Amino acid sequence: MMASLLLPCTVLAQEAAPGPALSLELNGAQPSDKGCRLTFVVNNSLGSDLSKAAYEIALFNETGVVDRLTVLDFKELPAGKTKVVRFDLAGTDCAKVSRALVNNSTECAGSGIEPATCMQRLKTSTKTGIAFGI
Repeated sequence: MMASLLLPCTVLAQEAAPGPALSLELNGAQPSDKGCRLTFVVNNSLGSDLSKAAYEIALFNETGVVDRLTVLDFKELPAGKTKVVRFDLAGTDCAKVSRALVNNSTECAGSGIEPATCMQRLKTSTKTGIAFGI
């Protein structure tokens, strides 16, 4: 009977244990002189440095229609490091962006890193009113 009680706890512990990931948090969206400034907090816990990481992002307007596609280049992301990156999107009104979708990884390079890793291991979150995900 004890074994059956311990098994569910073990399974839960295994599911809760985080694996290698690239965490991308949309941390802020503020109007700027150019349009809209998006601030991201990125953490590379993949176990290897990324020499290049870039993503195609789809921005949706307030009615849920894709307003634009843009590539955001996060450049180098050292293993175990958290980095803050800002992008000014010219001609974009932050108040009209309802959703940002990571459409694809356009570049993903690093020692021992497969090109698909940047999408397969991507974890997204947001601290803004803009929905953000894959």
